[in-house]
Amino acid sequence: MSPVWAVVVVVLALAVSGGLGWFVAAGVLRLADRAPRTVAPPAGPKAAPEVDPGADPEAGPGAGPATRGGPDGAAARARLRGGTWIGVLERLAVTGTLLAGEPGGVAVVVAIKGLGRYPELRSGSDPGVSERFVIGTLASLVWAGALGVLGRWLLTR
Repeated sequence: MSPVWAVVVVVLALAVSGGLGWFVAAGVLRLADRAPRTVAPPAGPKAAPEVDPGADPEAGPGAGPATRGGPDGAAARARLRGGTWIGVLERLAVTGTLLAGEPGGVAVVVAIKGLGRYPELRSGSDPGVSERFVIGTLASLVWAGALGVLGRWLLTR
């Protein structure tokens, strides 16, 4: 492969990994936060609606998942501030290490991220925070890993 095409592959893989990876991670978090749906309403007399203890009492009946304490909820987002930029940097680092042929670098990235977020995860006051961390990290790693492997394959074939 010519050096020009190698640069194009590397730049394109990094740009797609860092840029489009945000949409992938955000989409996976939204999917994880969806409330379960019932197929049919239960038969019999109507009972008083159950109250979700994690729901916002002022949200009203049309409130979506963002009002709950799930991985895409406001509380989890507030506790893990900077997560968007950390995710972009994580995806760039993972894709870059795989493009360079150094898969061990992925372990370093995961270790640094885990140690950096340890205080927020250790508190355990909101399970949505740890759910958001795990789901977002896995979505980012899968996306960045796939692009890194694809880019490496294109570089070495």
